[in-house]
Amino acid sequence: MNTTVTIRRAMEDPNLLGATLAGPSWATWRMLLAAAMGERLRDDETESFRALTGRSAPPARAADEVVVVAGRRAGKTRAMAALAVYLAGMRDYTSRLARGERAVVLIIAPDTRQARVLLDYAVGMLEATPVLAQLVAEKTADTLSLTTGIDIKVRAASFRRLRGLTAVAILADEACFWSTEEDGANPDSEILNAVRPMLATTGGPLVIISSPYARRGEVYEMWRAHHGDAGDPAILVAQGASRDFNPSLPEAVVRRAMERDPAAARAEYLGLWRDDVETFVAREAVEACVEAGRRERSPRPGITYLGFVDPSGGGQDSMTLAVAHHDGGRLVLDAVREARPPFSPESVVADFAGLLAQYRVRRIVGDRYAGEWPREAFRRHGVTYDTSERTKSDIYRDLLPRLNSGDVALLDDDRLKNQLSGLERRVARGGRDTIDHGPGGHDDLANAAAGALMLASDAVRRHEVLWGGVGATGGLSLRSLNKKRAWHRGPGVSAVDGGPTPARCPDPKHH
Repeated sequence: MNTTVTIRRAMEDPNLLGATLAGPSWATWRMLLAAAMGERLRDDETESFRALTGRSAPPARAADEVVVVAGRRAGKTRAMAALAVYLAGMRDYTSRLARGERAVVLIIAPDTRQARVLLDYAVGMLEATPVLAQLVAEKTADTLSLTTGIDIKVRAASFRRLRGLTAVAILADEACFWSTEEDGANPDSEILNAVRPMLATTGGPLVIISSPYARRGEVYEMWRAHHGDAGDPAILVAQGASRDFNPSLPEAVVRRAMERDPAAARAEYLGLWRDDVETFVAREAVEACVEAGRRERSPRPGITYLGFVDPSGGGQDSMTLAVAHHDGGRLVLDAVREARPPFSPESVVADFAGLLAQYRVRRIVGDRYAGEWPREAFRRHGVTYDTSERTKSDIYRDLLPRLNSGDVALLDDDRLKNQLSGLERRVARGGRDTIDHGPGGHDDLANAAAGALMLASDAVRRHEVLWGGVGATGGLSLRSLNKKRAWHRGPGVSAVDGGPTPARCPDPKHH
């Protein structure tokens, strides 16, 4: 790999990237990019380098891996786009590639929209000067092909879609916020493990630039291991506040954010890891509750099933349904359904009502979404919709001990497992815990499943109270309990499980 022009020269030359990161407000980024490429720092840059990296001396060579942890509005996207243009357009990789082989500068972002924003920045930089504009061969929605034989390619963060390429550099944008939903509980490590082999033949850098979040994940572990002099010299880690990288950001913006939510602002603008966010439930605890290969449990006679729905209007969130029952003291998830947007709410309600009929469920519970609409929609299909007495956080909190003790039988559904594993517990300003999905994630399926399981848990407790401890430990089936309840209610009242109504109990002392 030959350097046709140094990155410092490129950032200073108005015919190259001179207008991209120009002026005093971009001095920190110019220093860090030069250090990452192994270029000598100036005397006036070394103090800033030491403050951000915790290292006493600049690197003697280009870094194999670079991690920059910076607050919001720090200029991360523009700096990453400038680095992508430099690596793709101003270096010669002939000695590392086979004749005719095209390689990529791969940019990974949390989602497609954010990835395209970064690509637009790169296009703008290339088209800004006649010299760089000549490098553009072709543009598509996700690829910018250059005459150098290198493509700048953007992809959403998903390790299943990132294999099979040869890369001269990989730039990971906002890796602390890669969604957990599609690709498992630790997608950052899965993705980075999938893409590192792409650099094996070219020796190019892996560069990760992100705002900080919780004290977990690949970026946090790299920061913990390599920030400071004790770290691997080939891995450069820098950390700083938004104004360390972008001094033009008004102090008032940071001050007001600190007044509104100090815990969030410390991460978003001061560049510090959050200590008020933690994983709600371990992935291992969720997996231990899953029966491998069991996607659904068929309805059986003699069992009372309960349903919980998380409604949606079909815009941004999924509409989900779960059916569960209890088997003695164990909570069993029988079926889940998810309608992902866009969809027709009325059509989804009809489909859900059909599933509920299979399990003999005529009354369901859900949240207070959209006022009367869910009640009316389900009522037209003969299903009564009651609003949940618990909040979502309460449902998750009450389910946690059952998950940890293995008293739950889950279905083998990847999205459900990932959503449960991706839940986060946060300490609210008033001191009360809230439990919800992480940034960019979803929990619609987890909410419905947890709601149905807690309805089954409530049924266990009701029967334990009613029958003096039988049910969870006494071996009395729910069907038997229903028959006893109907027996004491007398004629004309149906058994809960839909079975025949017995005659009225002849013993008056029971009434």
